[in-house]
Amino acid sequence: MEKTAPKERVFSPYQVFIIIILTFLQFTIILDFMVLSPLGDYLMKELHLTPKQFGWVVSSYAISAGISSLLASGFTDRFDRKKLLLFFYVGFIIGTLFCGLAPNYEYLLLARVFTGIFGGVIGSIAFAIITDLFVMQVRGRVMGFVQMGFAASQILGIPIGLYFADRIGWHFPFFMIVAISIPVGILILMYMKPVNTHLSLQTSQNPFQHLKRIVSTRRYLQGFAATVLLATGGFMLMPFGSAFSVNNLGVSPKDLFKIFLVTGIVSMIAGPLIGKASDKFGKYNLFVIGSIWSIIMVIYYCNLTVVPLWVVFVANSLMFVGVTARIISSSALLSGVPEPRDRGTFMSVNASVQYIAGGIATAIAGQIVYQATENSPLENYPILGYVVAGTTIITIIMMYYLNRMIKRTEPSPNNPV
Repeated sequence: MEKTAPKERVFSPYQVFIIIILTFLQFTIILDFMVLSPLGDYLMKELHLTPKQFGWVVSSYAISAGISSLLASGFTDRFDRKKLLLFFYVGFIIGTLFCGLAPNYEYLLLARVFTGIFGGVIGSIAFAIITDLFVMQVRGRVMGFVQMGFAASQILGIPIGLYFADRIGWHFPFFMIVAISIPVGILILMYMKPVNTHLSLQTSQNPFQHLKRIVSTRRYLQGFAATVLLATGGFMLMPFGSAFSVNNLGVSPKDLFKIFLVTGIVSMIAGPLIGKASDKFGKYNLFVIGSIWSIIMVIYYCNLTVVPLWVVFVANSLMFVGVTARIISSSALLSGVPEPRDRGTFMSVNASVQYIAGGIATAIAGQIVYQATENSPLENYPILGYVVAGTTIITIIMMYYLNRMIKRTEPSPNNPV
């Protein structure tokens, strides 16, 4: 009887470590940003914030992160990515601690700006590391696993944070993030190898000339334009999600953590499956499917009124399946845009564009929705849903041309882009 050959490993043990550590890193970064949404109802009531002020608290992080990413972008291809990652991660931890210590609106606003300055650069460095260490044909799977940090923040981080926020205070979740982030930083320091092969590819020693070339290259500008619209959806809807659930859907504040728990479990199961499917059937194909599904669910969800809790569970979960498909497939697609020597700078500028566009979208959303009184329903929320649906349709078209361009430069007959 013939013995079958052992199945070849897709990832080396070290690559598995990188995936795990970047997933935990993503967990802390995403949790720091996402926790503001479920804490929105607590913050608006305890600090007496208007929707407009809360919108600025959320967008201040995004805008400062965007500016920071842009200022750092010319230098990100000039240093070992591990050292850069550690520098900005330490700043992020300090900023998150300041958020937990914030006694009022002004202090919290400044703390979010500080956190954004450091946190905004981390994601771009992490994605540059992924692009350096993993070939295009498996990046869908890598993104699928790393995006589990997004789901895990909903399954573990947000429910636990909300539980203690309800019993101890809204400050607790930020202290929890600090406690989780410190061991992650230590593991990166001790076990991650230097990521510096890109240094030998550099031709210009002037970081500003390097940046100028990146932002004037047509291929890269197409990627940045797509990112602007990709950022609109999440940044418009997410910050007001908890306030909408409580005031419009009739969800008790004590049940908020259950919504994030259920949605997170669904996203965690779906993430790796979607990532694998994007590598097998084509990243753009998955993006289109996820986008169409998102449009349907966003419009449905934003027009809901008071409904049973199980309806909120189902609607949220189905909506996030579409969102997860869009995030994974678009991230994998965009990773194929830059040349190896430009990855760090491209990712930094792309992150900057994402944060600034998202910050502006959040501020605009804060102008659109309003409350007549502190406990009244949010008005005009369906308008946000229609705006998000419109930008999603445009993004499908933009990503089509981006996908064609990537296919010309990175053909992959067995593993479609």
